[in-house]
Amino acid sequence: MSRLPRSVCPVCLAPIPARHETSGGNTYLVKDCPEHGEFRTIVWRGEPGFVEWSRTKIPSRPRTPFTAVDRGCPLDCGLCEAHCQHTCTAVFEVTWRCDLGCPVCFASSGKTAPADPTHEEFAFLLDRVEQASGFCNIQLSGGEPTMRRDLPDLIRMAKKRGFPFVQLNSNGLRLGREPGYAEALAEAGLDSVFLQFDGTEDGIYETLRGRALLRDKLTAVENLTRAGIGMVLVPTVAPGVNDHDLGNIIRLAAQHSPAVRGVHFQPVSYFGRYPQAPGDEQRITLPELMRLLEQQTGPGIRAAHFLPPGCEHSHCSCHANYVVMEDHTLKKLASNGACGCTPRPASEGADKAKAFVKRQWAAPKQTLGMAPAPMDDLDRFIARAATHTLAVSAMAFQDAWTLDLERLRGCCIHSVAPDGRLIPFCAYNLSAMDGTTLYRGKCHGPAAP
Repeated sequence: MSRLPRSVCPVCLAPIPARHETSGGNTYLVKDCPEHGEFRTIVWRGEPGFVEWSRTKIPSRPRTPFTAVDRGCPLDCGLCEAHCQHTCTAVFEVTWRCDLGCPVCFASSGKTAPADPTHEEFAFLLDRVEQASGFCNIQLSGGEPTMRRDLPDLIRMAKKRGFPFVQLNSNGLRLGREPGYAEALAEAGLDSVFLQFDGTEDGIYETLRGRALLRDKLTAVENLTRAGIGMVLVPTVAPGVNDHDLGNIIRLAAQHSPAVRGVHFQPVSYFGRYPQAPGDEQRITLPELMRLLEQQTGPGIRAAHFLPPGCEHSHCSCHANYVVMEDHTLKKLASNGACGCTPRPASEGADKAKAFVKRQWAAPKQTLGMAPAPMDDLDRFIARAATHTLAVSAMAFQDAWTLDLERLRGCCIHSVAPDGRLIPFCAYNLSAMDGTTLYRGKCHGPAAP
C-alpha cells in the first residue's frame, strides 16, 4: 500500500512508525520502537483482501474541536481539530460498578470503583456532546449501567435534551432477573439494548464471563421483547472459545425476530495487562469472521454479502442486512452496490449510519400479523422487510498491538470522558502491556465549559 501508517509501542505507548506487510494473503501490522524493538501482529487474514476492502473518504471534521493539535495522534484527543470524523455514537460510562468480573472487559470493571457521575455531571457531559457534534446517537455504558437505581432518570434526561436515540449497553443480568425492569426502561424512553451475548452454550460464558449465564441471557431477551425494546446481540468472539457457535447465534437471533434487530460481533481485543503479546492464533480478523458466518449458516449468509462501512474507517467494520422469513431463514436485502472507487464524504456515511441505527436497532413500529396476509411472494417479502430485518455486523476494535492511527482518526464512536472530552473509543481504552492507560482513569473533570 502507498500510505505509511503510524501506531504506538505496546510497551510505552509512544507513537512510532509502522507498515503493513502482506504475505500469503495475510496482512500484518509491523512497527519498530527505538527502545523496545519490533512488533508484528496479524490484522487481516485472507479474502476479501486488505487493499480490496479499503475505501477512501473525504473527512468530516468535528463541529467543535475541544483540543488543539500539539503532540500528535493519539496524544491530543478531545476531539482535536485533525480528527477526520465527527461523532456518530457517544458512549457515556454512567457507572464503573459491575455485577460481573469478566476476564474480557473494555472498562476493567468489577474492581474498586469511583462514585457514579451525578445528574449534574451527566447533564454537563450531554451538553458537551451536543456542543461538539450535535444530537448524535448515545449509548449508556459502564461498568454495568443497570447497577444505577436512577438509570430511568438518565434516559429521560437524555431524551428531554433532544438526543433522538438512546441505547443501553448491558450484560442483561438485571434485565433477566427483575420483573418489570425492562418495562420501566421502556417507559423512560429507552430505544434499544446492546445485549452482551457470547453464545448459545454455558461453557462459553464460563470461559469469557466467569459463570454460566445462558438462562439469564435468554430471559433478558424475553423480557425486552415483552417490553417492546429492540435489542442487538453482541458476542465477543474469541478463537477456540465461541468461534464455532456464530451460526447458532444467528439462528437464535432469527428465531427472536423482530425483537432482536441485529447481531454485532466483536472480535476479541486485548486491553488491560498483558505481559506477553497475544499470539496471532489468539486473534480473529474481519474476513475470517465473514467466512465463518458463511460456513456456519448454510445458504443464509455469504462472505460476499458484507460491505465496508460508510462512516468509520473501512478496516474497522463490516455489515450486511437480511430479511428474516417466516421459517427463520435469511434473505439478503439489496444494497446500493457502490464500488467505493470515488471517495465519498465521511459526513454522508455518518448521516446514513446514524439514521440506520435509529431505524434498525429500535423495535419496529408494527409486527407481522397486524395486516392481512400478502397475496404473492413479492408482496409478502416487502411486508416482511418492513418489520423483520436483521442487521449482521462486526467491529474490530484496536489494541496496543493492532492500533493504526489512520483508522483511529476516522473513528466515529467516541467515549465521553469525565472531563467532557470526546475520545475515540479505541484510544480511550488503549493500554500498554503493563496495563498503563493513555486516557482511561486520567480524564478527571468536569472541565471548564
